[in-house]
Amino acid sequence: MNSTSTVRPFRRFVPALLLLAAAISPPASAQAVPKTIRIIVAYPAGGVGDVIARALGEHLAQQLDSTVVVENRAGASGTIGMDAVAKAAPDGATLGFSAVSPLVLNPHIAKSPFDPLKDIAPVASVMYSPVLLLATSATGTRDFSTLLDDARARPGDVRWATSGQASLGHIVLEQVRAATKVNITHIPYKGGGQQLNDAVGGQFEILSTNAGPAVSAQIRAGKLRPLAVGAPKRLEGLPKVPTLAELNIPAANVTSLFGVFAPAGTSPILVNKYNLEINKVLSNPAFRARLVATDNVPTGGSADQFADAIATEYESNARIVKAAGIKAD
Repeated sequence: MNSTSTVRPFRRFVPALLLLAAAISPPASAQAVPKTIRIIVAYPAGGVGDVIARALGEHLAQQLDSTVVVENRAGASGTIGMDAVAKAAPDGATLGFSAVSPLVLNPHIAKSPFDPLKDIAPVASVMYSPVLLLATSATGTRDFSTLLDDARARPGDVRWATSGQASLGHIVLEQVRAATKVNITHIPYKGGGQQLNDAVGGQFEILSTNAGPAVSAQIRAGKLRPLAVGAPKRLEGLPKVPTLAELNIPAANVTSLFGVFAPAGTSPILVNKYNLEINKVLSNPAFRARLVATDNVPTGGSADQFADAIATEYESNARIVKAAGIKAD
Protein backbone atom coordinates (compact mmCIF):
# COMPACT_ATOMS: atom_id res chain seq x y z
CA MET A 1 0.00 0.00 0.00
CA ASN A 2 2.40 2.62 -1.20
CA SER A 3 1.10 6.09 -1.93
CA THR A 4 2.29 9.66 -1.68
CA SER A 5 0.78 12.15 0.74
CA THR A 6 1.66 15.34 2.50
CA VAL A 7 -0.20 14.32 5.67
CA ARG A 8 2.07 12.24 7.88
CA PRO A 9 0.72 12.20 11.47
CA PHE A 10 3.13 9.55 12.75
CA ARG A 11 6.06 11.23 11.02
CA ARG A 12 5.28 14.51 12.76
CA PHE A 13 4.95 12.77 16.13
CA VAL A 14 8.47 11.31 16.33
CA PRO A 15 10.40 14.57 15.73
CA ALA A 16 8.08 16.31 18.18
CA LEU A 17 9.14 13.83 20.83
CA LEU A 18 12.79 14.51 20.09
CA LEU A 19 12.34 18.28 20.41
CA LEU A 20 10.44 17.85 23.65
CA ALA A 21 13.16 15.61 25.03
CA ALA A 22 15.82 18.16 24.23
CA ALA A 23 13.83 20.84 26.01
CA ILE A 24 13.16 19.00 29.27
CA SER A 25 16.32 16.84 29.45
CA PRO A 26 14.93 13.73 31.16
CA PRO A 27 16.97 12.30 34.04
CA ALA A 28 19.45 9.52 33.37
CA SER A 29 17.13 6.98 35.03
CA ALA A 30 14.53 7.65 32.32
CA GLN A 31 17.11 6.90 29.66
CA ALA A 32 18.51 3.63 31.02
CA VAL A 33 17.30 0.35 29.53
CA PRO A 34 15.23 -1.46 32.20
CA LYS A 35 16.59 -4.74 33.54
CA THR A 36 13.26 -6.41 32.76
CA ILE A 37 11.49 -5.67 29.47
CA ARG A 38 8.01 -6.87 28.61
CA ILE A 39 7.12 -7.42 24.95
CA ILE A 40 3.37 -7.57 24.39
CA VAL A 41 2.54 -9.63 21.31
CA ALA A 42 -0.82 -8.71 19.83
CA TYR A 43 -1.48 -12.26 18.60
CA PRO A 44 -1.92 -15.79 20.01
CA ALA A 45 0.98 -18.05 20.93
CA GLY A 46 2.32 -20.14 18.06
CA GLY A 47 1.55 -17.74 15.23
CA VAL A 48 4.14 -16.03 13.10
CA GLY A 49 4.00 -12.84 15.17
CA ASP A 50 4.57 -14.78 18.39
CA VAL A 51 7.39 -16.91 16.96
CA ILE A 52 9.31 -13.92 15.60
CA ALA A 53 8.71 -11.77 18.70
CA ARG A 54 10.15 -14.49 20.93
CA ALA A 55 13.19 -14.90 18.70
CA LEU A 56 13.66 -11.12 18.72
CA GLY A 57 13.29 -11.07 22.50
CA GLU A 58 16.02 -13.69 22.92
CA HIS A 59 18.47 -11.61 20.92
CA LEU A 60 17.55 -8.37 22.69
CA ALA A 61 17.98 -10.01 26.10
CA GLN A 62 21.55 -10.97 25.19
CA GLN A 63 22.44 -7.64 23.62
CA LEU A 64 20.95 -5.49 26.39
CA ASP A 65 21.82 -7.79 29.33
CA SER A 66 18.17 -7.62 30.35
CA THR A 67 15.41 -10.13 31.02
CA VAL A 68 12.81 -10.09 28.24
CA VAL A 69 9.35 -11.46 29.00
CA VAL A 70 6.94 -12.09 26.11
CA GLU A 71 3.24 -11.71 26.88
CA ASN A 72 0.47 -12.62 24.44
CA ARG A 73 -2.53 -10.26 24.39
CA ALA A 74 -4.52 -11.50 21.43
CA GLY A 75 -7.92 -10.39 20.17
CA ALA A 76 -9.75 -7.89 18.00
CA SER A 77 -7.24 -8.25 15.15
CA GLY A 78 -4.38 -6.98 17.30
CA THR A 79 -6.24 -4.05 18.87
CA ILE A 80 -6.32 -5.55 22.38
CA GLY A 81 -2.55 -6.01 22.48
CA MET A 82 -1.80 -2.57 21.10
CA ASP A 83 -4.27 -1.00 23.53
CA ALA A 84 -2.26 -2.58 26.35
CA VAL A 85 0.90 -1.01 24.92
CA ALA A 86 -0.77 2.38 24.59
CA LYS A 87 -1.89 2.30 28.23
CA ALA A 88 1.42 1.06 29.68
CA ALA A 89 3.80 3.33 31.58
CA PRO A 90 6.19 5.11 29.17
CA ASP A 91 9.26 3.98 31.11
CA GLY A 92 10.82 1.77 28.46
CA ALA A 93 9.84 -1.41 30.28
CA THR A 94 6.97 -2.21 27.87
CA LEU A 95 7.22 -2.73 24.14
CA GLY A 96 4.72 -4.13 21.67
CA PHE A 97 5.15 -6.42 18.69
CA SER A 98 2.42 -6.30 16.08
CA ALA A 99 1.52 -5.78 12.48
CA VAL A 100 0.65 -2.16 11.80
CA SER A 101 -3.00 -3.10 11.09
CA PRO A 102 -4.27 -2.10 14.58
CA LEU A 103 -2.97 1.40 13.85
CA VAL A 104 -3.63 1.81 10.13
CA LEU A 105 -6.57 -0.46 9.24
CA ASN A 106 -8.69 -1.31 12.28
CA PRO A 107 -9.44 2.34 13.21
CA HIS A 108 -11.11 2.83 9.81
CA ILE A 109 -13.43 -0.11 10.51
CA ALA A 110 -14.43 0.40 14.15
CA LYS A 111 -13.80 2.78 17.04
CA SER A 112 -10.37 2.20 18.57
CA PRO A 113 -9.90 2.20 22.38
CA PHE A 114 -6.73 4.25 21.90
CA ASP A 115 -5.66 7.02 19.54
CA PRO A 116 -3.43 5.39 16.90
CA LEU A 117 -1.97 8.78 15.97
CA LYS A 118 -1.07 9.90 19.49
CA ASP A 119 -0.82 6.99 21.93
CA ILE A 120 1.78 4.77 20.23
CA ALA A 121 5.41 5.53 19.33
CA PRO A 122 6.85 3.51 16.41
CA VAL A 123 10.25 2.06 17.37
CA ALA A 124 11.45 -0.14 14.52
CA SER A 125 10.14 -2.02 11.52
CA VAL A 126 11.09 -5.71 11.75
CA MET A 127 9.63 -7.51 8.75
CA TYR A 128 6.91 -7.61 6.20
CA SER A 129 4.82 -10.73 6.02
CA PRO A 130 3.58 -11.34 2.48
CA VAL A 131 -0.07 -12.13 1.86
CA LEU A 132 -0.22 -15.52 0.16
CA LEU A 133 -3.10 -16.45 -2.13
CA LEU A 134 -3.45 -20.24 -1.90
CA ALA A 135 -5.62 -22.92 -3.50
CA THR A 136 -6.88 -25.90 -1.49
CA SER A 137 -7.76 -29.46 -2.46
CA ALA A 138 -11.35 -28.30 -3.09
CA THR A 139 -10.26 -26.91 -6.46
CA GLY A 140 -7.96 -28.00 -9.25
CA THR A 141 -6.87 -24.39 -9.81
CA ARG A 142 -3.14 -24.17 -10.48
CA ASP A 143 -2.65 -20.51 -11.32
CA PHE A 144 -4.33 -17.15 -10.86
CA SER A 145 -5.81 -16.89 -14.35
CA THR A 146 -7.49 -20.28 -13.92
CA LEU A 147 -8.96 -19.06 -10.64
CA LEU A 148 -10.54 -16.10 -12.41
CA ASP A 149 -11.84 -18.32 -15.23
CA ASP A 150 -13.40 -20.65 -12.68
CA ALA A 151 -15.01 -17.76 -10.79
CA ARG A 152 -16.48 -16.36 -14.02
CA ALA A 153 -17.82 -19.77 -15.06
CA ARG A 154 -19.40 -20.38 -11.64
CA PRO A 155 -20.41 -16.98 -10.19
CA GLY A 156 -20.49 -17.10 -6.39
CA ASP A 157 -19.45 -20.75 -6.17
CA VAL A 158 -15.76 -20.08 -5.56
CA ARG A 159 -15.26 -19.50 -1.83
CA TRP A 160 -12.37 -17.34 -0.60
CA ALA A 161 -11.53 -17.55 3.10
CA THR A 162 -9.78 -14.86 5.12
CA SER A 163 -8.85 -14.52 8.78
CA GLY A 164 -11.75 -12.15 9.28
CA GLN A 165 -13.97 -9.34 8.09
CA ALA A 166 -11.82 -6.26 7.41
CA SER A 167 -8.59 -8.26 7.70
CA LEU A 168 -5.74 -7.63 5.28
CA GLY A 169 -6.70 -10.81 3.42
CA HIS A 170 -10.19 -9.35 3.01
CA ILE A 171 -8.65 -6.15 1.63
CA VAL A 172 -6.84 -8.28 -0.98
CA LEU A 173 -10.08 -10.02 -1.93
CA GLU A 174 -11.93 -6.73 -2.33
CA GLN A 175 -9.17 -5.33 -4.53
CA VAL A 176 -9.25 -8.46 -6.71
CA ARG A 177 -13.03 -8.22 -6.97
CA ALA A 178 -12.84 -4.56 -7.95
CA ALA A 179 -10.13 -5.11 -10.57
CA THR A 180 -11.54 -8.26 -12.20
CA LYS A 181 -15.31 -7.94 -11.59
CA VAL A 182 -15.49 -11.60 -10.57
CA ASN A 183 -18.17 -12.89 -8.19
CA ILE A 184 -16.33 -14.68 -5.38
CA THR A 185 -17.92 -15.54 -2.02
CA HIS A 186 -16.09 -14.26 1.06
CA ILE A 187 -15.75 -16.70 3.98
CA PRO A 188 -14.51 -14.68 7.00
CA TYR A 189 -13.01 -16.58 9.93
CA LYS A 190 -12.22 -15.23 13.38
CA GLY A 191 -8.46 -15.72 13.23
CA GLY A 192 -6.04 -17.77 11.20
CA GLY A 193 -5.85 -21.07 13.12
CA GLN A 194 -9.22 -22.58 12.19
CA GLN A 195 -8.97 -21.04 8.74
CA LEU A 196 -5.75 -22.98 8.07
CA ASN A 197 -7.19 -26.24 9.44
CA ASP A 198 -10.25 -25.94 7.22
CA ALA A 199 -8.07 -25.02 4.23
CA VAL A 200 -6.06 -28.22 4.62
CA GLY A 201 -9.38 -30.09 4.90
CA GLY A 202 -10.62 -28.57 1.64
CA GLN A 203 -13.58 -26.74 3.19
CA PHE A 204 -13.28 -23.93 0.61
CA GLU A 205 -11.38 -23.27 -2.59
CA ILE A 206 -9.11 -20.27 -1.89
CA LEU A 207 -7.59 -18.51 1.10
CA SER A 208 -5.50 -15.43 1.63
CA THR A 209 -3.23 -15.50 4.66
CA ASN A 210 0.05 -14.18 5.97
CA ALA A 211 3.20 -16.24 5.49
CA GLY A 212 4.31 -18.21 8.52
CA PRO A 213 5.80 -21.55 9.66
CA ALA A 214 2.51 -23.49 9.63
CA VAL A 215 1.52 -22.18 6.19
CA SER A 216 4.96 -22.90 4.75
CA ALA A 217 4.78 -26.48 6.07
CA GLN A 218 1.45 -27.08 4.31
CA ILE A 219 2.78 -25.65 1.06
CA ARG A 220 5.83 -27.95 1.24
CA ALA A 221 3.53 -30.91 1.96
CA GLY A 222 1.48 -30.10 -1.14
CA LYS A 223 -1.70 -29.50 0.84
CA LEU A 224 -1.89 -25.86 -0.31
CA ARG A 225 -0.88 -24.47 -3.72
CA PRO A 226 0.37 -20.87 -3.99
CA LEU A 227 -1.25 -18.89 -6.81
CA ALA A 228 0.04 -15.39 -6.09
CA VAL A 229 1.71 -13.32 -3.42
CA GLY A 230 1.30 -9.79 -2.13
CA ALA A 231 4.90 -8.56 -1.86
CA PRO A 232 7.23 -5.98 -3.43
CA LYS A 233 8.94 -8.79 -5.33
CA ARG A 234 8.83 -12.57 -5.67
CA LEU A 235 9.83 -14.47 -2.55
CA GLU A 236 13.10 -16.36 -2.28
CA GLY A 237 11.25 -19.45 -1.10
CA LEU A 238 8.57 -19.24 -3.84
CA PRO A 239 10.44 -17.90 -6.87
CA LYS A 240 7.89 -19.21 -9.40
CA VAL A 241 4.91 -17.54 -7.73
CA PRO A 242 4.06 -14.12 -9.24
CA THR A 243 3.18 -11.04 -7.23
CA LEU A 244 -0.29 -9.59 -7.61
CA ALA A 245 1.35 -6.56 -9.18
CA GLU A 246 2.79 -8.81 -11.89
CA LEU A 247 -0.73 -10.12 -12.43
CA ASN A 248 -1.89 -6.55 -13.14
CA ILE A 249 -3.67 -6.02 -9.82
CA PRO A 250 -1.23 -3.67 -8.08
CA ALA A 251 -3.85 -2.41 -5.62
CA ALA A 252 -4.10 -5.94 -4.17
CA ASN A 253 -0.33 -6.29 -3.86
CA VAL A 254 -0.21 -5.59 -0.12
CA THR A 255 1.82 -6.97 2.78
CA SER A 256 1.60 -6.98 6.56
CA LEU A 257 4.32 -4.76 7.99
CA PHE A 258 5.35 -5.87 11.50
CA GLY A 259 7.38 -3.94 14.01
CA VAL A 260 8.08 -2.89 17.57
CA PHE A 261 6.21 -0.10 19.33
CA ALA A 262 6.36 1.75 22.65
CA PRO A 263 3.85 3.80 24.62
CA ALA A 264 3.78 7.45 23.62
CA GLY A 265 5.95 9.48 25.96
CA THR A 266 8.73 6.90 26.11
CA SER A 267 12.08 8.71 26.17
CA PRO A 268 13.27 9.30 22.59
CA ILE A 269 16.72 8.27 23.76
CA LEU A 270 15.32 4.86 24.75
CA VAL A 271 13.34 4.63 21.51
CA ASN A 272 16.54 5.26 19.58
CA LYS A 273 18.44 2.73 21.71
CA TYR A 274 15.85 0.04 21.07
CA ASN A 275 15.83 0.92 17.37
CA LEU A 276 19.60 0.46 17.14
CA GLU A 277 19.48 -2.87 18.99
CA ILE A 278 16.61 -4.19 16.85
CA ASN A 279 18.50 -3.27 13.69
CA LYS A 280 21.47 -5.14 15.11
CA VAL A 281 19.26 -8.23 15.52
CA LEU A 282 18.05 -7.82 11.94
CA SER A 283 21.65 -7.88 10.71
CA ASN A 284 22.21 -11.24 12.43
CA PRO A 285 22.40 -13.95 9.71
CA ALA A 286 20.68 -16.56 11.89
CA PHE A 287 17.72 -14.27 12.64
CA ARG A 288 17.39 -13.23 9.00
CA ALA A 289 17.48 -16.87 7.93
CA ARG A 290 14.68 -17.63 10.38
CA LEU A 291 12.51 -14.99 8.74
CA VAL A 292 13.31 -16.00 5.17
CA ALA A 293 12.66 -19.68 5.94
CA THR A 294 9.01 -18.84 6.60
CA ASP A 295 8.73 -16.50 3.56
CA ASN A 296 8.87 -13.37 5.72
CA VAL A 297 11.20 -10.55 4.72
CA PRO A 298 13.45 -8.56 7.11
CA THR A 299 13.06 -4.78 6.99
CA GLY A 300 14.66 -2.49 9.60
CA GLY A 301 15.52 1.20 9.36
CA SER A 302 14.99 4.23 11.57
CA ALA A 303 12.01 5.03 13.76
CA ASP A 304 11.22 7.94 11.46
CA GLN A 305 11.13 5.66 8.42
CA PHE A 306 8.80 3.29 10.25
CA ALA A 307 6.57 6.21 11.20
CA ASP A 308 6.47 7.31 7.55
CA ALA A 309 5.41 3.84 6.41
CA ILE A 310 2.65 3.74 9.03
CA ALA A 311 1.35 7.17 8.03
CA THR A 312 1.24 6.18 4.37
CA GLU A 313 -0.67 2.97 5.10
CA TYR A 314 -3.10 4.81 7.38
CA GLU A 315 -4.10 7.15 4.58
CA SER A 316 -4.17 4.42 1.93
CA ASN A 317 -6.40 2.15 4.01
CA ALA A 318 -8.85 4.97 4.64
CA ARG A 319 -9.41 5.24 0.89
CA ILE A 320 -9.61 1.46 0.35
CA VAL A 321 -12.09 0.85 3.17
CA LYS A 322 -14.34 3.67 1.97
CA ALA A 323 -14.24 2.59 -1.68
CA ALA A 324 -14.98 -1.06 -0.88
CA GLY A 325 -17.61 -0.28 1.76
CA ILE A 326 -15.92 -2.62 4.24
CA LYS A 327 -17.65 -2.87 7.60
CA ALA A 328 -16.79 -4.66 10.82
CA ASP A 329 -18.72 -7.79 11.81
